[in-house]
Amino acid sequence: MRIIAGTRKGARIFAPKGRDTRPTSDRAREAAFNLIGPVDGARVLDLYAGSGAMGLEALSRGAETAVFVEDDRDAVRTIQRNLDKLQLLGARVVHGDATRFLATDGGAYDLVLVDPPYEGWEHVQPRLARYLPPRLASDALVVLETWSHVPEPELAGLAQRTSRRYGAARITLFEP
Repeated sequence: MRIIAGTRKGARIFAPKGRDTRPTSDRAREAAFNLIGPVDGARVLDLYAGSGAMGLEALSRGAETAVFVEDDRDAVRTIQRNLDKLQLLGARVVHGDATRFLATDGGAYDLVLVDPPYEGWEHVQPRLARYLPPRLASDALVVLETWSHVPEPELAGLAQRTSRRYGAARITLFEP
């Protein structure tokens, strides 16, 4: 895996070992950021961060800050290792449950990247619908990655901007 664009373009990044984490492919990440557009100065929240590839990409492309939330200890170490390697500033790594973080965090984010375990989407969806909207800036964008064969996902209180399939992944963008 590598960073696609920005100040760290071409840099290789680490992925957690094993099958518990499924990093977003370079192709899907590039497509997602083509849909997102410029992220200069954005406050980014990367939920279910895994390797941190999406948040790292945002920082490389000019995001001001990024909070990475991940509950797997090995994945948290990998994110920190990637941040150290890339020397990206403005990042914070949180080891914990994504919905618990949303319920207790007081921040407002411009870009929220959500990549829950594919097989757990049905359980995650209602909690995200409850806790995510209050964390969004007025012009925020939510980028959700799910399995491509899942019907177009919905998040209560958010309008779908677009939904596209990239191999095994479906990238869906929402806005308040």
